[in-house]
Amino acid sequence: MVRTTEGFAVWLTGLPASGKSTVARALSRRLGEMGIRAQIIESDQLRRVLTPRPKYTDEERDIFYGAMVYIGALLTRNGVNVIFDATAHRRRYRERARREMGRFIEVYVKCPLDVCESRDTKGLYRMARAGKITTLPGFPGQAPYEEPVDPDVVVNTDRETVEECVDKIMRRIEVFL
Repeated sequence: MVRTTEGFAVWLTGLPASGKSTVARALSRRLGEMGIRAQIIESDQLRRVLTPRPKYTDEERDIFYGAMVYIGALLTRNGVNVIFDATAHRRRYRERARREMGRFIEVYVKCPLDVCESRDTKGLYRMARAGKITTLPGFPGQAPYEEPVDPDVVVNTDRETVEECVDKIMRRIEVFL
């Protein structure tokens, strides 16, 4: 019988426009250069499949992040390395992922709100300021963003280059290699 080695999971969490997607792509590229494949599970892409007309209610988010964790757990149990690119604004989403995936790293992609707002290519912060969005995580008066209590890695995307961020994450991933 052939045994499959369990994959690892890296969850990049942070405010919208903090740099999660940029770091996820760079991390995937670095791992690929080492001959290590990883599947990025990007929340915006998955949301288009699971909730094509999202309302961003608490109930919908609970279901969505539950499905995301379930998919990631299936993949890692079958030897696929996973990089989650998802705000997951509630700690309970990330804590569930940690419980369900043995080889798990939580990365806090830390960035001040004003810097995130200045980088926002999707216009989410502009829409939140105009009242067109009312559930933007981390935006004052909207959905709270619960910072990780004890993340495995913290990267400061307002002060560190993408490569420095990836280097920090790679040092933690090395325990799984």
